[in-house]
Amino acid sequence: MAKSSAARQVSTKAQREGSTRAPSTAPASEIATSLDRLLHDRMRLGIVSALAAADDMSLSFTELKSALSASDGNLGGHVRKLEDAGYVSYDKTFEGRTPRTDYRLTASGRRALEKYLNHLDAIIRATRSS
Repeated sequence: MAKSSAARQVSTKAQREGSTRAPSTAPASEIATSLDRLLHDRMRLGIVSALAAADDMSLSFTELKSALSASDGNLGGHVRKLEDAGYVSYDKTFEGRTPRTDYRLTASGRRALEKYLNHLDAIIRATRSS
């Protein structure tokens, strides 16, 4: 794999200064390419983060829409992609005659969010240690 000019400069600078980076730590550019593209989208990351922060990891469509300032169609499309990936599940019920859709973060979704956050943390550490 060819390195970018910036990556070569960082690598060369680290070699000249006697890098203190642990040998098992991957360069930031390699870590960045392994980010979960599904979660990297602003709206989908917002959905998963809001569900993770909720008391029981569950929010209604209306609550998500309000928290993210999203339109019905925009939120619906992004939630559907998360459902297809198995990150979010839903439960449709009625309150009287009013339909209610509750979304819940699945175990797979929680693991994906943790992995995503760990990747971001690794990028930050790698960048700061350069």
